[in-house]
Amino acid sequence: MNFRLLPSLLFLLVAGMVSCVHKPQPANSSLENLIPMPVSVKATGGTFELTTGTSIFVEGQSQDALRIGQYLADKLKPATGFALNVSVASGAPKPGNILLVIAADTALGEEGYELAVTKDLVKLTANKPAGLFRGIQTIRQLLPASIELTGVQQVPWKMATATIRDYPLYAIRGSMLDVARHFFGVEDVKRYIDLLAFYKMNLLHLHLSDDQGWRIEIKSWPNLTTHGGSSEVGGGKGGFYTQEQYKEIVQYAADRFITIIPEIDMPGHTNAALASYAELNCNDTATKLYTGMNVGFSTLCTKKELTYKFIDDVIGELAALTPGPYLHIGGDESHATKKEDYIPFVTRVQEIVKKHGKLAIGWDEIALTKLQPNTVAQYWADSANSKAAVNQGAKIMMSPAIKAYLDMKYDSTTKLGQHWAAYIEVDSAYSWNPATLVQGIGYENILGIEAALWTETIATMDDIEYMVFPRLPGYAEIGWSPVAGRSWDEYKIRLGNHGSRMKAMNVDFYKSKRVPWAE
Repeated sequence: MNFRLLPSLLFLLVAGMVSCVHKPQPANSSLENLIPMPVSVKATGGTFELTTGTSIFVEGQSQDALRIGQYLADKLKPATGFALNVSVASGAPKPGNILLVIAADTALGEEGYELAVTKDLVKLTANKPAGLFRGIQTIRQLLPASIELTGVQQVPWKMATATIRDYPLYAIRGSMLDVARHFFGVEDVKRYIDLLAFYKMNLLHLHLSDDQGWRIEIKSWPNLTTHGGSSEVGGGKGGFYTQEQYKEIVQYAADRFITIIPEIDMPGHTNAALASYAELNCNDTATKLYTGMNVGFSTLCTKKELTYKFIDDVIGELAALTPGPYLHIGGDESHATKKEDYIPFVTRVQEIVKKHGKLAIGWDEIALTKLQPNTVAQYWADSANSKAAVNQGAKIMMSPAIKAYLDMKYDSTTKLGQHWAAYIEVDSAYSWNPATLVQGIGYENILGIEAALWTETIATMDDIEYMVFPRLPGYAEIGWSPVAGRSWDEYKIRLGNHGSRMKAMNVDFYKSKRVPWAE
């Protein structure tokens, strides 16, 4: 019906009825819509209003806290138009301000926080700077969804008063982005980092090499990128990160308390390297660049000493660029490598990673070998492999393809993605517990959860967002929130109310019919 064709009186009457049905939600409803769900929320029934007179104060001289305060000010400015001053507090702040405090509270750990909102003051306290940053995301969610818009909005900026105490269930919560099958530039990766940070995730795993492309500059082996980086699935031009660009990504992530884990997949998934250097092949003949989607056909020549010099050089340069503790060595789907060659290869590669001061992570197949102390196995397909890793004392990163592969289609009508593991609708993505999914792998064995996005069919940032959202907030909650009280029937309401927030953030998300999206 076109209301403009109705008499003006009837139009006003109907419009008034509609506004009653869809009136803006009160500030305290935001307490019920937080994702991830906090450990504890005690509402007090009032509101705090952000105004042009609000300032952000930091207790003490912490440069990290000042930087986080400026991050908050920068996030709030576009929609409010307020240029919030950030400074060290010289005493108790006056009413109407925000106070950030780092204070010893070991119960909050590295990433926990306590947020006390009264009508006079917003006080965010954390044991460590990362906790302050996580708490900032809660402040953003307590404000109206329009706070995420990039233009000034003439609305009251009210937050519900409450005390929130919050900390994560798992130490690691993140996502893998495959930039090898299709290449994504620095700005796309930064946007992905920001979306992870909003939901309190702390890990981005970059799949930097595969059959279709090599994406990280290695100065001692330059043809890896000049030749091996020039292709991608479907025959596109590919691309790669210079070492300076990679360092820029690493720093951008670190500023948001996100750790980058780089992956060089081996001994399989290596055609881009084999095409770049003939000597990495057992027959000393370079392969052709590959733009298809099949897997399992490539392997480094595991019996050549040159192969291990190559790996030592690559791992050495990558370790020097990566401040985080982990390097991912792949190890999956190496069907072209004989088992008797695969086992000593992975054993030796773990030693190389250790030599360069890092801890190794590999897909669950690496459990076929003897694992180094502190090596992590990433469960994606074979529970027997993962249990074998646990039996060796290894920790597990949970990324089950049937639940947490973001390239899996939502249903048979989804135009992007694949479905070899499963169709993963939003409820299926949310409704599982890492600690009970596989008998013999309990909470004490699990380092964290990672949702992986393989990009054989994903070519643009819009494609990424459509396949990732709205599933990603659910993975964030599985990794952060207590198991008790979690249910799809409750969560889907909160997720539905996040639709307007995702729209304000210009996220191209899938509007699942299983979610009651709020108007």
